Amino acid sequence: MADQDQTQGQLSEQELQDLVASTDTGARSPGGKVAKILAGVALAWSIFQLWIASPLPFLVTDIVPVLNNTETRSIHLAFAIFLAFMAYPALKRSPRHYIPIQDWVFALVGAFCAGYLFLFYNELANRPGAPIQQDLIIAGVGLVLLLEATRRALGPPLMIVALVFLGYVFFGDSSVVPEAIRWKGASFQKAMSHQWLTTEGVYGIALGVSTSFVFLFVLFGSLLDKAGAGNYFIKVAFSLLGHLRGGPAKAAVLASAMTGLISGSSIANVVTTGTFTIPLMKRVGFTPEQGGSVEVASSVNGQIMPPVMGAAAFLMVEYVGIPYIDVIKHAFLPAVISYIALLYIVHLEALKKEMEGLSKPGGEKTVVSRLIGTGITISSILILCGVLYYGILAIKTVFGDFTGWALAVAVFAIYALLVAYAAREPDLEMDDPNSEIVSLPEFGPTFKTGLHYILPIVVLVWFLMIERKSPGLSAFWASALMIVILLTQHPLKAMFRKGGDVGPAFRRGWDELIEGMIAGARNMIGIGVATAAAGIIVGTVTLTGIGQVMTEFVEVLSGGSVILMLVLVAIISLILGMGLPTTANYIVVSSLMAGVIVDLGAANGLIVPLIAVHLFVFYFGIMADVTPPVGLASFAAAAVSGGDPIKTGFTAFFYSLRTVILPFLFIFNTDLLLIDVGWIDGVGVFIVATAAMLIFAAGTQGFFIARSR
Repeated sequence: MADQDQTQGQLSEQELQDLVASTDTGARSPGGKVAKILAGVALAWSIFQLWIASPLPFLVTDIVPVLNNTETRSIHLAFAIFLAFMAYPALKRSPRHYIPIQDWVFALVGAFCAGYLFLFYNELANRPGAPIQQDLIIAGVGLVLLLEATRRALGPPLMIVALVFLGYVFFGDSSVVPEAIRWKGASFQKAMSHQWLTTEGVYGIALGVSTSFVFLFVLFGSLLDKAGAGNYFIKVAFSLLGHLRGGPAKAAVLASAMTGLISGSSIANVVTTGTFTIPLMKRVGFTPEQGGSVEVASSVNGQIMPPVMGAAAFLMVEYVGIPYIDVIKHAFLPAVISYIALLYIVHLEALKKEMEGLSKPGGEKTVVSRLIGTGITISSILILCGVLYYGILAIKTVFGDFTGWALAVAVFAIYALLVAYAAREPDLEMDDPNSEIVSLPEFGPTFKTGLHYILPIVVLVWFLMIERKSPGLSAFWASALMIVILLTQHPLKAMFRKGGDVGPAFRRGWDELIEGMIAGARNMIGIGVATAAAGIIVGTVTLTGIGQVMTEFVEVLSGGSVILMLVLVAIISLILGMGLPTTANYIVVSSLMAGVIVDLGAANGLIVPLIAVHLFVFYFGIMADVTPPVGLASFAAAAVSGGDPIKTGFTAFFYSLRTVILPFLFIFNTDLLLIDVGWIDGVGVFIVATAAMLIFAAGTQGFFIARSR
């Protein structure tokens, strides 16, 4: 009977896709010409973003003028608002298969208001700070439509928070407002000018980062997924870890880590990997709640994993004022330690329940053969890195000004060789985790089938780490290579296998490319409107000076205790982050709470680097995805597992205690963030911190060598 209830609680594959659609890409799917218009606008958005990120605009300045930051942000938001009204229904009972006339009106008017800064840029530039009535009407209507688009795409929480802040702008001097945070209030003209007609509010840093960096990374992840990399990462994770105790859960952690590298959404991560991993976890002995919780804990951890960090990494570059490469360096160690600790928690759960792993093809290997295999793998990677680094230096020396072309030819030659290598093995199919017998894939053949998917990631990392290019340009070149891969991988495999037809294979690749471009744009709708709506909050903070008031508020409550102050900031960050997507969440909590830690820390003799402060509030902001009552990722996992959503949320939070404790550690010991730490010391910090975190995990689980009380 219990099994039957669980099965009833589980959602079908189609319902899960609808869940992701309703939270990430929009639940509406009209047919006919309207579907083509919707797809065409999404495709145009992706092409526009690729255009402005590429070097091409600077080569054709005589034909197409180069757009400045304000103009590109305006166009970006126009696309986001238009698609938000087209793709997201107003209410649950609203039609899904056609778009009502009022939504067409809202979409077109909203797009016009958002694009106003682009369309009338010169006129606005000639009257700075002196808006005419037309400007104010457009700003007012635009703000209302932005808030409605936010409600549709992200639910009420962010809209309500933005409305509260707007109310504070206008009625800050009201007797309803507590005396401690009162201010004189602003006129409609002042507020609209600040929020809509300058780059202080809606068109501020957050929307700028969404335009410059985030879209390209989301598009890159979407193209990688359409090419088949998502399934490849899951299969590789299972082939590596599926045979261990609690193997499916360990594989879920690794697969979520790999998809979290390129994913901007913890909910999409839960559903993508969870539909495969959670049924297998239940099969080896985890309860539905535990299986869902492991998936939630690992998927939300994907948001703290560089290089994307749910797009927050790019915002930190702007807010903290340090290079992107440094953000990655500082965020890397805590994220890795957190994942290692989660693997250990899963291992302890498996020991408690005396679980066994899935049977490994080819039988178990001896410890010696495993060590030799690991040694060969590490040595091969190091040799490849050396060959790559010195090979590119040699190409630069030999080819000089033609280095770019020479590298393009070299990359394509390597890609063709990897596809030829992959073509020896059959393409990976997505397994059914509910089937009677689940056989683990062999690591060797599985690993070979998708080596060419790693190439764009190598290109991305090379441009970011070695060439020190901007994140936007790095993501552009990685996406350009993904476009080549999507168009050519099937035709090349057909040629190498000598049995396939190249024409249909090319058409399949073309269709996957178009689908990937459209999916990338639709994945960006929520982030686009979220960064704009969060700009209202940032604009309010800069207009009213409430940040200083928050500092005084927390200081009074904490009574000067640093630990109590950090706990209060953590709780407020959790509350502010409820129901918000990662990006909006970080903007809100950092704009309000980061200054509090810096000011109060300094007042109490604790000098905290700004990056540590921003990572602290970010960690607690994303924990809101886990914790009830608004843990969106936990609800998504419960929908997959058929477990109880609230119980899943609390179990996931219990598993995430290691992520909760980490920010307190790196506030007091910034060595964890590798601030002014060399390589040798960094290795020492990693070993000590990992050991400490594993012991803490064992303490929370009540199990170390044996069951502990």
